[in-house]
Formats: sequence, structure tokens, C-alpha cells
Amino acid sequence: MKKSLILIVFLIVSKTIAQNDPKTAFQKSRYELAVSYYKKADLKKALDLFHIASTIKPETEIGKESLKQIDTIKNVLRETILAQALGNWKMMGDKPIWAVSQSVSYAEKDFDELVTITQNEIVFYEINKKTGEKKIIKTENLVYYNKNKSDSLFSDIILSDGTIWNCSINEDSDQLHVINVGIKDENGVKKIESDNMERYYVKVK
Repeated sequence: MKKSLILIVFLIVSKTIAQNDPKTAFQKSRYELAVSYYKKADLKKALDLFHIASTIKPETEIGKESLKQIDTIKNVLRETILAQALGNWKMMGDKPIWAVSQSVSYAEKDFDELVTITQNEIVFYEINKKTGEKKIIKTENLVYYNKNKSDSLFSDIILSDGTIWNCSINEDSDQLHVINVGIKDENGVKKIESDNMERYYVKVK
């Protein structure tokens, strides 16, 4: 009876190990690929792969090391995009800059909408087109949004009203695109996947 019990335990353990081996191998392959992209300075691709590696088996050494790498890469990418974003931005509308027309005629408004981005704040202004009067509409702390430590988000910010915005800047650092990707309230975070609000800005001196 004792031998039978030992055999049963051995078979269960062997089966568990066999089932986990593919996950371990896949985690290792994602981690090694992430390291290779990191060495090539493709940080966005490395971040995505470290994210995958960290979620497969978080308790392993590879999982823990992937989480550390995620934190490091996020900080580097955020410093890079913030350096590009610092300054003044004029809102052009809800369509790409090259679009012939906007769904809302921003050109016909009596005021321009301006955003100033600093190291710690985002300040929203209105400038009267006729008088040049500049009025502060609101000031927001610059807060990055993280769903969790292992996610691959680095350019999402969350405002005081709970809206979450993904930010991207073109290669010439003169066009800013923001898109509302979610909202956080007392019930948690609701992801917005259709009819997202968008805004396009151009950099001004």
C-alpha cells in the first residue's frame, strides 16, 4: 500500500513537472529574446517581451528579473518621451494634422487651446484670438498610469477626472497625439475600445 501511494505521488509530481516544462521553456525564450532586443536598444520591443516573460511564471527568478527590467525600461522610455513633450502645444483638432477637415471646426472658434507640459505638470490654457488674452483652464499633475507593475504601458497618463490618455509623439517631436483609452472610477478601470476621444497638437514656441 505504501509503495502504491509513493508511486501515485511520483506520477502526479512527474505529470506536474511535465506540464510546467513547456511554460518554463517559453518563459526562458521570451526572456532571452527580450534581452537581445534590449542589447539592440529596441526598448519598446524588449518591454513587451519582458512583460510576457514576467506573467508566465512570476514566482521564478526569470519572472522576478523580468519585472525589474520592466521597471527600468519604463523609466528610460518615460524620460525620453517627456524630454520630447516639454514645452507648449497648440491643439489642432480631433483628426491628424494632415487631414483636410476636422469633425469640429476648431478654426472657427474664438480661442486657441494650448497645453504646456513641464516635468511635473500639464497646464491647459485658452488664448483669445482677438485680444491675445491667456487664461488658465486647469492644471494637472503629470501622473503616469500603471495598471500593474508588470504591464508594458509607459506613455499612458491619468488625469484628476479619472480619464486615461495614451500619448505619442512623432519622430520630429513636433506633433503630439493623445487618445482616451480608459477611465478609472470607484468601480475600477473601464477600457475604451471604440469611438475613443482623440486630440492632435503641434508644438509651438
